[in-house]
Amino acid sequence: MFRILIIDSDLTTSELVTISLEVAEYQVDWASDGIKGQALALQLMPDLIMLDLLLPKVDGFTVCRRLRQDDRTANVPILILTALEQTQDKVKGFDAGADDYLTKPFAVEEMLARVQALLRRRKQLPQATKPTEILSYGPLTLVPTKPEVIWFDRLVKLTCLEFDLLHYLLQHHGRAVSLIEILKKIWGHGPDDDVETIRIHIKNLRAKLEPDRFHPRYIKTVHGAGYRLELPKIYNLPRVAR
Repeated sequence: MFRILIIDSDLTTSELVTISLEVAEYQVDWASDGIKGQALALQLMPDLIMLDLLLPKVDGFTVCRRLRQDDRTANVPILILTALEQTQDKVKGFDAGADDYLTKPFAVEEMLARVQALLRRRKQLPQATKPTEILSYGPLTLVPTKPEVIWFDRLVKLTCLEFDLLHYLLQHHGRAVSLIEILKKIWGHGPDDDVETIRIHIKNLRAKLEPDRFHPRYIKTVHGAGYRLELPKIYNLPRVAR
């Protein structure tokens, strides 16, 4: 049975989410503030954390960053449930290390679908384990035992979602992959209004891998078609922009 930790000061929402999860046969724990939430996450080591951003004592952005910086919880999926719906809030949430972002009010069915997708990814990680899949091309090698890559002879740590996204682009090297296809394959859902989620993760990948993320050479935007990964078979070490 999967164990889920809810960190949310909103009692009404927490009760609704708890009941819905328990009906779906998940084990649920709850914390009402950021300090207790972080402590319970380290104590219980849940399979998934559902995190509000508007928390007393310590806000959700800070809790998310702290959990990502701790090796014990670095790879635990974090689903943000919040009333903050502005793009800048979503960007800040993903930058803090969240895996998915759902705004209140939300449909229970959608919430459960997000939970199932994140838990399925956690159970299968790393995905790049099938012998027929590409694990290395040119300067890029995916490390199949953890969300890391060797990039131009440099080890780069990624979030689990960044790893999955890069792995998916690698499987389709040289071909444009649409935003909706990425959402369905990586996040497990495909609503049109959620494409900002992909853009944020692409931005973060470029910041880690591109010599100049503002002028990407490897993770390219194909206008009207999506994103395309283009890697050289023969390469020299790039000069990193300062």
